[in-house]
Amino acid sequence: MTGSDTRPPTLEQVANYAGVSRATVSRVINGVQTVDPELRRTVERAIAATGYVPNLAARSLVTRRTDSIALVVSEPENRGYETPFLTRTFTDPYLGRVTAGAQEVLRPLGIHLVIFLADPPAREHVMRYLRQGHVDGALLISSHVDDPLPGQLVDLGVPCVLSCRPGRPVHTSYVDVDQRAGVRMAVDRLAALGRRCIATITGPLDMPAAQDRLAGFRAAVAAHGQTEVPYVEGDFTRGGGERAARTLLAAHPEIDGVFVANDLMADGALRVIQESGRRVPDDVAVIGFDDSTAALECHPPLSTVRQPVEEMAGEMAQLLLTRIREPSRSPRSVIFNPELILRASA
Repeated sequence: MTGSDTRPPTLEQVANYAGVSRATVSRVINGVQTVDPELRRTVERAIAATGYVPNLAARSLVTRRTDSIALVVSEPENRGYETPFLTRTFTDPYLGRVTAGAQEVLRPLGIHLVIFLADPPAREHVMRYLRQGHVDGALLISSHVDDPLPGQLVDLGVPCVLSCRPGRPVHTSYVDVDQRAGVRMAVDRLAALGRRCIATITGPLDMPAAQDRLAGFRAAVAAHGQTEVPYVEGDFTRGGGERAARTLLAAHPEIDGVFVANDLMADGALRVIQESGRRVPDDVAVIGFDDSTAALECHPPLSTVRQPVEEMAGEMAQLLLTRIREPSRSPRSVIFNPELILRASA
């Protein structure tokens, strides 16, 4: 608006500018789908021209929505990891990729993403916040089989979508990658390089993803005639990869190929392998999983199985928005295909 009047534009002024009724402007602002598309565009141009800012508190009374989504990173209890939960969460590139992928969908719609870390000290606070309706739904990164949070959210009626296959049956949608197919690609590559003693460093085996990757590894090496399955359990951290690699090399010095269940652990394993005097990939070929930024920071750059985390997170956001709009819609599972990315380590 022009002139010396510094008061914010009103709904009536937007309606006058657009040449429509106040009720039509209100329906556009509240996202009513029956508004004629041309009328909607006219009102949106008027809103932009006048600088009108909707009263979100009043809008939420009409729509019963907050235009906020929670991204919840859950860990049910102290798992005995050497690295604290907060450190593991914020040093793992996975969270940043999930956030970026979800934001690609939510930000253009004016929906805010609020991140919560639901480890035991904060769990009750997070549950109370979600239960009180401060957000419209939750994107849940829940990795452990015995995590009660997915079931609790479903029981409370909080719309949610999980970032991976749940360890126990839960009546909600989830997104995952074909874990076993990705591992098979990695083992096939190592076998094609002539490696005959292939080992793996797993993730924590109370996680469905780690369980699926180990099961896929067992099947893949068996298909290539390898009867022994050397493996050590890791914790998805760089330090965990170092510790696991030392244990693995001490027990099986003949290893000439390693599949590591994520890129951070693979980076730690590479350092230990090279410190032992072995060359990568000449003596020991290494393949990781994720295709995160850590894969490019490795020396040499890491061959890895790519899971399209950003696209998966975007799909999670879309599934959640559908669930919020249509509460009776049946849950869905969406499985993405992995891709083998070849670099210098294998």
